[in-house]
Amino acid sequence: MVINSQTPTMRAESTQTLPTDAKARVSQFMKQLQDKITQTLAELDGVGKFQEDAWERPEGGGGRSRILREGAIFEQAGVGFSEVWGSHLPPSILAQRPEAAGHDFYATGTSMVLHPRSPYVPTVHLNYRYFEAGPVWWFGGGADLTPYYPFAEDAVHFHKTLKQACDLHHPEYYPVFKRWCDEYFYLKHRGETRGIGGLFFDYQEGRGSLYRGPHNDGAAATYSNQIGTPEPRSWEQLFAFAQECGNAFLPAYVPIVERRHKMEYGDRQRNFQLYRRGRYVEFNLVYDRGTIFGLQTNGRTESILMSLPPLVRWEYGYQPEPNSPEAQLYEIFLKPQDWANWIPSSPKS
Repeated sequence: MVINSQTPTMRAESTQTLPTDAKARVSQFMKQLQDKITQTLAELDGVGKFQEDAWERPEGGGGRSRILREGAIFEQAGVGFSEVWGSHLPPSILAQRPEAAGHDFYATGTSMVLHPRSPYVPTVHLNYRYFEAGPVWWFGGGADLTPYYPFAEDAVHFHKTLKQACDLHHPEYYPVFKRWCDEYFYLKHRGETRGIGGLFFDYQEGRGSLYRGPHNDGAAATYSNQIGTPEPRSWEQLFAFAQECGNAFLPAYVPIVERRHKMEYGDRQRNFQLYRRGRYVEFNLVYDRGTIFGLQTNGRTESILMSLPPLVRWEYGYQPEPNSPEAQLYEIFLKPQDWANWIPSSPKS
Protein backbone atom coordinates (compact mmCIF):
# COMPACT_ATOMS: atom_id res chain seq x y z
CA MET A 1 0.00 0.00 0.00
CA VAL A 2 1.12 3.52 -0.65
CA ILE A 3 -0.15 5.92 1.98
CA ASN A 4 1.23 6.95 5.33
CA SER A 5 -1.20 6.53 8.18
CA GLN A 6 0.09 8.94 10.80
CA THR A 7 -0.34 12.50 9.64
CA PRO A 8 0.93 15.33 11.80
CA THR A 9 -1.58 17.76 13.18
CA MET A 10 -2.27 20.37 10.49
CA ARG A 11 -5.13 22.78 10.36
CA ALA A 12 -4.16 24.76 7.25
CA GLU A 13 -6.88 24.28 4.68
CA SER A 14 -5.99 22.99 1.22
CA THR A 15 -8.31 25.47 -0.46
CA GLN A 16 -6.75 25.35 -3.92
CA THR A 17 -9.08 24.32 -6.71
CA LEU A 18 -7.98 20.96 -8.01
CA PRO A 19 -7.94 20.15 -11.72
CA THR A 20 -11.04 18.22 -12.68
CA ASP A 21 -8.83 15.42 -14.00
CA ALA A 22 -6.41 15.41 -11.06
CA LYS A 23 -7.00 11.81 -10.05
CA ALA A 24 -6.82 10.50 -13.61
CA ARG A 25 -3.56 12.33 -14.34
CA VAL A 26 -1.81 11.14 -11.20
CA SER A 27 -3.07 7.59 -11.73
CA GLN A 28 -1.80 7.59 -15.30
CA PHE A 29 1.63 8.82 -14.22
CA MET A 30 1.90 6.22 -11.45
CA LYS A 31 1.10 3.42 -13.90
CA GLN A 32 3.55 4.81 -16.45
CA LEU A 33 6.25 4.98 -13.76
CA GLN A 34 5.64 1.34 -12.89
CA ASP A 35 5.81 0.41 -16.58
CA LYS A 36 9.05 2.30 -17.14
CA ILE A 37 10.78 0.91 -14.06
CA THR A 38 9.79 -2.71 -14.65
CA GLN A 39 10.75 -2.61 -18.32
CA THR A 40 14.17 -1.11 -17.57
CA LEU A 41 14.90 -3.48 -14.68
CA ALA A 42 13.95 -6.54 -16.71
CA GLU A 43 16.28 -5.44 -19.50
CA LEU A 44 19.04 -4.76 -16.97
CA ASP A 45 18.63 -8.15 -15.31
CA GLY A 46 18.54 -10.05 -18.59
CA VAL A 47 17.16 -13.26 -17.05
CA GLY A 48 14.28 -12.51 -14.70
CA LYS A 49 10.84 -11.48 -15.92
CA PHE A 50 8.18 -9.55 -14.04
CA GLN A 51 4.98 -11.46 -13.40
CA GLU A 52 1.90 -9.29 -12.93
CA ASP A 53 -0.71 -10.07 -10.34
CA ALA A 54 -3.77 -7.82 -10.63
CA TRP A 55 -5.95 -7.48 -7.53
CA GLU A 56 -9.16 -5.82 -6.46
CA ARG A 57 -10.07 -4.29 -3.12
CA PRO A 58 -13.62 -5.17 -2.05
CA GLU A 59 -14.25 -1.67 -0.67
CA GLY A 60 -13.13 0.00 -3.89
CA GLY A 61 -10.16 0.06 -6.20
CA GLY A 62 -7.27 -2.32 -6.63
CA GLY A 63 -3.87 -2.51 -8.20
CA ARG A 64 -1.27 -4.52 -10.00
CA SER A 65 1.73 -6.08 -8.32
CA ARG A 66 4.71 -7.02 -10.47
CA ILE A 67 7.29 -9.39 -9.04
CA LEU A 68 10.59 -10.60 -10.50
CA ARG A 69 12.18 -13.60 -8.76
CA GLU A 70 15.48 -15.40 -9.13
CA GLY A 71 16.92 -13.08 -11.74
CA ALA A 72 20.58 -12.79 -12.65
CA ILE A 73 20.90 -9.49 -10.74
CA PHE A 74 17.74 -9.25 -8.66
CA GLU A 75 16.95 -12.02 -6.21
CA GLN A 76 13.54 -10.42 -5.79
CA ALA A 77 12.11 -7.18 -7.13
CA GLY A 78 8.61 -5.91 -6.44
CA VAL A 79 7.06 -2.91 -8.17
CA GLY A 80 3.45 -2.20 -7.30
CA PHE A 81 0.76 0.22 -8.40
CA SER A 82 -2.39 0.77 -6.35
CA GLU A 83 -5.45 2.96 -6.67
CA VAL A 84 -8.00 2.68 -3.89
CA TRP A 85 -11.03 4.61 -2.75
CA GLY A 86 -13.79 4.37 -0.20
CA SER A 87 -15.81 6.14 2.45
CA HIS A 88 -14.13 4.92 5.63
CA LEU A 89 -10.77 6.40 6.54
CA PRO A 90 -8.71 4.71 9.26
CA PRO A 91 -8.79 6.37 12.71
CA SER A 92 -5.11 7.26 12.42
CA ILE A 93 -5.91 9.77 9.66
CA LEU A 94 -9.16 11.11 11.09
CA ALA A 95 -7.51 11.81 14.44
CA GLN A 96 -5.06 14.18 12.76
CA ARG A 97 -7.20 15.50 9.90
CA PRO A 98 -10.76 15.73 11.24
CA GLU A 99 -11.73 17.88 8.26
CA ALA A 100 -11.53 14.69 6.18
CA ALA A 101 -14.41 13.15 8.15
CA GLY A 102 -17.50 12.43 6.12
CA HIS A 103 -15.66 12.63 2.81
CA ASP A 104 -14.84 9.83 0.45
CA PHE A 105 -11.13 9.25 0.04
CA TYR A 106 -8.92 8.42 -2.92
CA ALA A 107 -5.32 7.24 -2.87
CA THR A 108 -2.96 6.15 -5.60
CA GLY A 109 0.74 5.50 -5.89
CA THR A 110 3.66 3.39 -7.00
CA SER A 111 5.79 1.51 -4.50
CA MET A 112 8.93 -0.53 -5.11
CA VAL A 113 11.63 -2.48 -3.29
CA LEU A 114 14.50 -4.23 -5.07
CA HIS A 115 16.58 -6.90 -3.32
CA PRO A 116 19.68 -7.64 -5.45
CA ARG A 117 21.55 -10.92 -5.34
CA SER A 118 25.02 -9.41 -4.94
CA PRO A 119 25.95 -7.93 -1.54
CA TYR A 120 27.72 -5.16 -3.42
CA VAL A 121 24.52 -3.92 -5.08
CA PRO A 122 22.35 -1.91 -2.67
CA THR A 123 18.75 -2.62 -1.87
CA VAL A 124 16.58 0.31 -2.91
CA HIS A 125 13.09 1.58 -2.11
CA LEU A 126 10.78 3.99 -3.92
CA ASN A 127 7.29 5.20 -3.10
CA TYR A 128 5.35 8.11 -4.61
CA ARG A 129 1.72 8.68 -3.71
CA TYR A 130 -1.25 11.04 -3.85
CA PHE A 131 -4.20 11.36 -1.48
CA GLU A 132 -7.57 13.16 -1.58
CA ALA A 133 -10.42 13.36 0.93
CA GLY A 134 -12.79 16.29 0.53
CA PRO A 135 -10.81 19.48 1.23
CA VAL A 136 -7.70 17.48 2.10
CA TRP A 137 -5.11 16.47 -0.49
CA TRP A 138 -1.38 15.92 -0.58
CA PHE A 139 1.57 14.44 -2.42
CA GLY A 140 4.18 12.32 -0.69
CA GLY A 141 6.97 9.93 -1.39
CA GLY A 142 10.67 9.49 -1.84
CA ALA A 143 13.42 7.00 -2.49
CA ASP A 144 16.23 5.68 -0.31
CA LEU A 145 19.27 3.46 -0.75
CA THR A 146 20.36 0.66 1.59
CA PRO A 147 23.89 -0.53 0.79
CA TYR A 148 25.48 -3.54 2.45
CA TYR A 149 29.03 -2.52 1.64
CA PRO A 150 30.43 1.01 1.77
CA PHE A 151 31.01 2.65 -1.60
CA ALA A 152 30.98 6.42 -1.18
CA GLU A 153 30.87 6.87 -4.95
CA ASP A 154 27.48 5.17 -5.05
CA ALA A 155 26.04 7.21 -2.19
CA VAL A 156 27.23 10.45 -3.78
CA HIS A 157 25.76 9.57 -7.17
CA PHE A 158 22.39 8.59 -5.70
CA HIS A 159 22.07 11.77 -3.66
CA LYS A 160 23.34 14.13 -6.34
CA THR A 161 20.86 12.74 -8.86
CA LEU A 162 17.93 13.21 -6.48
CA LYS A 163 19.17 16.66 -5.48
CA GLN A 164 19.29 17.70 -9.12
CA ALA A 165 15.66 16.68 -9.55
CA CYS A 166 14.66 18.64 -6.44
CA ASP A 167 16.64 21.74 -7.39
CA LEU A 168 14.70 22.07 -10.64
CA HIS A 169 11.61 22.83 -8.54
CA HIS A 170 12.72 24.46 -5.30
CA PRO A 171 16.17 25.14 -3.79
CA GLU A 172 15.06 24.03 -0.34
CA TYR A 173 13.36 20.75 -1.27
CA TYR A 174 16.48 18.62 -1.10
CA PRO A 175 17.90 20.08 2.15
CA VAL A 176 14.61 19.51 3.97
CA PHE A 177 13.55 16.23 2.41
CA LYS A 178 17.02 14.68 2.72
CA ARG A 179 17.01 15.40 6.45
CA TRP A 180 13.44 14.10 6.70
CA CYS A 181 14.54 10.87 5.01
CA ASP A 182 17.37 10.39 7.51
CA GLU A 183 14.85 10.91 10.29
CA TYR A 184 12.16 8.63 8.91
CA PHE A 185 14.28 5.61 7.93
CA TYR A 186 15.77 5.32 11.39
CA LEU A 187 15.57 2.23 13.57
CA LYS A 188 15.19 3.69 17.04
CA HIS A 189 15.67 0.35 18.76
CA ARG A 190 19.00 -0.09 16.93
CA GLY A 191 20.18 3.50 17.02
CA GLU A 192 21.06 3.46 13.32
CA THR A 193 19.65 4.56 9.98
CA ARG A 194 18.36 1.90 7.59
CA GLY A 195 20.82 2.98 4.93
CA ILE A 196 22.25 6.15 3.40
CA GLY A 197 18.86 7.79 2.87
CA GLY A 198 17.74 9.84 -0.09
CA LEU A 199 14.45 11.77 -0.14
CA PHE A 200 11.33 11.57 1.98
CA PHE A 201 8.44 14.03 1.93
CA ASP A 202 4.79 13.87 2.82
CA TYR A 203 1.64 15.97 3.21
CA GLN A 204 2.79 18.43 0.56
CA GLU A 205 -0.30 20.50 -0.19
CA GLY A 206 1.37 23.69 -1.37
CA ARG A 207 0.97 25.65 1.85
CA GLY A 208 2.77 25.90 5.15
CA SER A 209 6.22 24.68 6.05
CA LEU A 210 8.02 22.03 4.01
CA TYR A 211 8.59 19.72 6.96
CA ARG A 212 5.36 18.06 8.10
CA GLY A 213 6.73 15.32 10.32
CA PRO A 214 6.28 14.53 14.01
CA HIS A 215 9.75 15.42 15.32
CA ASN A 216 9.71 19.16 15.95
CA ASP A 217 13.16 19.12 17.52
CA GLY A 218 14.86 17.13 14.74
CA ALA A 219 17.27 18.29 12.05
CA ALA A 220 14.57 18.44 9.35
CA ALA A 221 12.24 20.57 11.46
CA THR A 222 15.08 22.83 12.60
CA TYR A 223 16.21 23.49 9.03
CA SER A 224 12.63 23.94 7.80
CA ASN A 225 11.95 26.48 10.55
CA GLN A 226 15.13 28.38 9.70
CA ILE A 227 14.15 28.88 6.07
CA GLY A 228 10.59 29.79 6.96
CA THR A 229 7.41 29.16 5.01
CA PRO A 230 7.92 29.09 1.24
CA GLU A 231 5.64 30.79 -1.24
CA PRO A 232 2.44 28.82 -1.89
CA ARG A 233 2.85 26.15 -4.52
CA SER A 234 0.04 24.97 -6.78
CA TRP A 235 -1.22 21.44 -7.34
CA GLU A 236 0.37 21.57 -10.79
CA GLN A 237 3.75 22.51 -9.32
CA LEU A 238 3.66 19.71 -6.78
CA PHE A 239 2.56 17.17 -9.37
CA ALA A 240 5.43 18.24 -11.61
CA PHE A 241 7.82 17.83 -8.68
CA ALA A 242 6.52 14.33 -7.91
CA GLN A 243 6.94 13.38 -11.57
CA GLU A 244 10.51 14.73 -11.60
CA CYS A 245 11.43 12.69 -8.55
CA GLY A 246 9.84 9.52 -9.89
CA ASN A 247 11.63 9.85 -13.21
CA ALA A 248 14.96 10.47 -11.44
CA PHE A 249 15.00 6.99 -9.91
CA LEU A 250 16.44 5.01 -12.81
CA PRO A 251 19.31 7.49 -13.47
CA ALA A 252 20.05 7.45 -9.73
CA TYR A 253 20.14 3.66 -9.33
CA VAL A 254 20.94 1.89 -12.60
CA PRO A 255 24.56 3.15 -12.86
CA ILE A 256 25.23 1.76 -9.37
CA VAL A 257 23.92 -1.65 -10.39
CA GLU A 258 26.02 -1.61 -13.54
CA ARG A 259 29.14 -0.77 -11.53
CA ARG A 260 28.72 -3.44 -8.85
CA HIS A 261 26.79 -6.49 -9.99
CA LYS A 262 29.75 -8.32 -11.55
CA MET A 263 32.05 -7.94 -8.53
CA GLU A 264 33.02 -11.28 -7.02
CA TYR A 265 31.95 -12.03 -3.46
CA GLY A 266 32.08 -14.93 -1.02
CA ASP A 267 30.19 -16.43 1.90
CA ARG A 268 31.29 -13.68 4.29
CA GLN A 269 29.77 -10.94 2.14
CA ARG A 270 26.62 -12.94 1.44
CA ASN A 271 26.07 -13.75 5.12
CA PHE A 272 26.53 -10.11 6.06
CA GLN A 273 24.01 -9.09 3.40
CA LEU A 274 21.44 -11.54 4.77
CA TYR A 275 22.09 -10.28 8.30
CA ARG A 276 21.64 -6.65 7.29
CA ARG A 277 18.44 -7.54 5.43
CA GLY A 278 17.05 -8.28 8.87
CA ARG A 279 17.09 -4.54 9.54
CA TYR A 280 14.88 -4.05 6.49
CA VAL A 281 12.36 -6.51 7.87
CA GLU A 282 12.44 -4.87 11.29
CA PHE A 283 11.78 -1.41 9.86
CA ASN A 284 8.97 -2.46 7.55
CA LEU A 285 7.13 -4.41 10.22
CA VAL A 286 7.69 -2.03 13.15
CA TYR A 287 7.81 1.50 11.72
CA ASP A 288 6.64 1.68 8.11
CA ARG A 289 3.47 3.75 8.03
CA GLY A 290 2.52 2.63 4.54
CA THR A 291 2.41 -0.95 5.79
CA ILE A 292 0.23 0.10 8.71
CA PHE A 293 -2.17 2.04 6.46
CA GLY A 294 -2.43 -0.83 4.00
CA LEU A 295 -3.31 -3.32 6.67
CA GLN A 296 -5.76 -0.91 8.36
CA THR A 297 -7.62 -0.34 5.11
CA ASN A 298 -7.87 -4.00 4.13
CA GLY A 299 -5.34 -3.80 1.35
CA ARG A 300 -3.94 -6.92 -0.27
CA THR A 301 -1.52 -8.46 2.22
CA GLU A 302 0.74 -10.08 -0.38
CA SER A 303 1.18 -6.72 -2.12
CA ILE A 304 1.69 -4.80 1.13
CA LEU A 305 4.43 -7.17 2.27
CA MET A 306 6.15 -7.68 -1.08
CA SER A 307 8.92 -5.38 0.16
CA LEU A 308 10.27 -8.10 2.44
CA PRO A 309 13.40 -9.94 1.24
CA PRO A 310 13.17 -13.58 0.15
CA LEU A 311 16.04 -14.66 2.41
CA VAL A 312 17.22 -13.12 5.67
CA ARG A 313 19.12 -14.11 8.83
CA TRP A 314 19.50 -12.79 12.35
CA GLU A 315 22.60 -13.28 14.47
CA TYR A 316 22.73 -12.73 18.20
CA GLY A 317 25.08 -9.97 19.33
CA TYR A 318 26.82 -9.43 16.00
CA GLN A 319 29.79 -7.06 16.06
CA PRO A 320 31.73 -6.16 12.90
CA GLU A 321 35.43 -6.88 12.81
CA PRO A 322 37.42 -3.69 13.54
CA ASN A 323 38.72 -1.79 10.50
CA SER A 324 36.68 -4.00 8.15
CA PRO A 325 34.32 -2.85 5.38
CA GLU A 326 31.47 -4.03 7.56
CA ALA A 327 32.68 -1.80 10.39
CA GLN A 328 32.97 1.16 8.01
CA LEU A 329 29.33 0.69 7.04
CA TYR A 330 28.31 1.09 10.68
CA GLU A 331 30.72 3.91 11.50
CA ILE A 332 30.04 6.13 8.47
CA PHE A 333 27.24 4.92 6.22
CA LEU A 334 24.63 4.23 8.89
CA LYS A 335 24.91 7.78 10.21
CA PRO A 336 23.53 10.81 8.35
CA GLN A 337 26.12 12.30 6.00
CA ASP A 338 26.09 15.19 3.55
CA TRP A 339 26.49 12.90 0.56
CA ALA A 340 25.65 15.50 -2.07
CA ASN A 341 28.73 17.48 -0.99
CA TRP A 342 30.91 14.53 0.03
CA ILE A 343 34.64 15.00 -0.45
CA PRO A 344 36.64 11.74 -0.48
CA SER A 345 39.32 11.54 2.18
CA SER A 346 42.87 11.52 0.89
CA PRO A 347 44.45 8.06 0.56
CA LYS A 348 46.44 6.83 3.51
CA SER A 349 50.14 7.08 3.02
